[in-house]
Amino acid sequence: MRIAAVLADRCQPKKCNKECERFCPLNRTGAECVVFGERGKPVISETLCQGCGICVNKCQFKAIKIIGLADELKEEIVHRYGENAFRLYRLPVPKKGLVTGILGPNGIGKSTAIRMLSGAEIPNLGNYENPPTKEEVLKHFAGTEIHDYLQNVYEGKIKTAIKPQYVDKLPQSVKGVVRDLLSKVEERMTMDEAAKLFDLEEVMDRELDKLSGGELQRLAMAATVMKDADVYYFDESTSYLDIYQRVKMARIIKDLSVDKQVVVIEHDLAILDFLADNVHLVYGSEGAYGVFTLARQVRTAINAYLDGYLPEENIRFRDRPIEFEASPPREDWQTADIISFDKLSKDFGEFRMDITGGSVKIGESVGIVGPNATGKTTFVKILAGAIEADSGTLDGKVKVSYKPQYISADFDGTVQDLLLMKNYETITSGFFTGEVIEPLGIKFLMDKKVSRLSGGELQRVAITMCLSNEAEMYLFDEPSAYLDSNQRMVAAKTIRRMMEKTGRSAMIVDHDVYFLDMVSDSLMVFGGEPGHHGIGDGPYDMREGMNRFLSAVDITFRRDADTHRPRINKPDSRLDREQKSNGEYYYS
Repeated sequence: MRIAAVLADRCQPKKCNKECERFCPLNRTGAECVVFGERGKPVISETLCQGCGICVNKCQFKAIKIIGLADELKEEIVHRYGENAFRLYRLPVPKKGLVTGILGPNGIGKSTAIRMLSGAEIPNLGNYENPPTKEEVLKHFAGTEIHDYLQNVYEGKIKTAIKPQYVDKLPQSVKGVVRDLLSKVEERMTMDEAAKLFDLEEVMDRELDKLSGGELQRLAMAATVMKDADVYYFDESTSYLDIYQRVKMARIIKDLSVDKQVVVIEHDLAILDFLADNVHLVYGSEGAYGVFTLARQVRTAINAYLDGYLPEENIRFRDRPIEFEASPPREDWQTADIISFDKLSKDFGEFRMDITGGSVKIGESVGIVGPNATGKTTFVKILAGAIEADSGTLDGKVKVSYKPQYISADFDGTVQDLLLMKNYETITSGFFTGEVIEPLGIKFLMDKKVSRLSGGELQRVAITMCLSNEAEMYLFDEPSAYLDSNQRMVAAKTIRRMMEKTGRSAMIVDHDVYFLDMVSDSLMVFGGEPGHHGIGDGPYDMREGMNRFLSAVDITFRRDADTHRPRINKPDSRLDREQKSNGEYYYS
């Protein structure tokens, strides 16, 4: 079976010579394999297409995908958005008493599947011109688990609750204060109980548009869990949260699954491993198609995802496996200090930050960890020169490149305009193209308007801009935000590789343990009283830094026997107790 997809957001017929139509061999014989439709975009006949790939290679905007799929999938199509548009194959099935995870890249149908399982959208089974009725959909799925589930949804026997993916859009759709929103969903628990459980007590009378990303995420989680539903869907439940809050949200979700059906989409692999029982992998091609695999045990699923190969379907979706180091990086850096700091402090009145003192060496990548609102961003801004410390010493004047936590899309032009305007020579060099542009997929975004980029696309552009600047130290504030699990690992390896090959230093604030494991040589650990007094210590070598950090979180990690990836131990398990008694929370 051959499918053809035209990515409408990439296709720009006004800027090309319609090479896809002109060079198609079948078109030259008089057939109409590629024609331009009413919307001015190419329409490719999947029946006539021979899969030669000429249109794919000739398209300068990489807007065409011709993909060969197994014939068996033809009968398993669930939804299709239009001719040469995205199509989805198979659906996951929620299980009572279990947390069902969904793992896959962005733009591949995960959120679409949730809409269909919740009844918000009816599958068209590939017939987008004459969509089937609910009765016809049920007849199609007769004899399967999904039939019984959808029948109960359509008959109103199952009530669903969905935690949306983009919590930052919540203030646009809901006005008022936190208390007003929670008062409307008091079903399973009271407003006061939810405020205490989700740490919202201090913001109950605050306007929604005044909340931070982490506060909006906890509010969305609270509003979802408070509803008395049969099935709960959590679409990216840890964005904006620190590791403490992520573990807490995971435990709340696990408790919820005891007598409910729970489905979770999560890109933090450590948290997904901790909270999910079974996981459906989703493979495919962004904007073209997505295929749900059968559920498998969480360890097996994540290992298969990292390996990039599904043996039962004989599908390889990653060029090479993603690997983790079983032991910490070397402790003794022989290079000189590029910058040092001692007893830095900054007082904002209600909040004070104190840095005990430390240094960063040439070529060293330092991860920065700790709870939200303890001064991590403030410290990075002092190093970047955006704000000045009230007291203390900062030795070493270095040129820095800074990627802030919150990224603005306020630029009237394309990604290419933005990048070339800033650093033309670097962006167009072969080295930078091979090390940054290609891995981060920036070449596919070049002709997109910056104002129309998604959160993940904007994040990748911001990382690229930061790396393109000529600097001695690179500062990244939460570079994994909005990225899917695959993009996070690619971004971590890209930053690490650039530091190693250019001999530059980096400091990276992030909450994803896998990301930090890949990118860091050492760790700086923040603690104190969030929102009131933050204390930063280090940098320490990775072993000591992780032990200090995780002992405060009260969780331990073990290493997977096959992939060496970190896995959270179950609280109070034998391994958990042993590692805590030995003081080894991460590298056991």
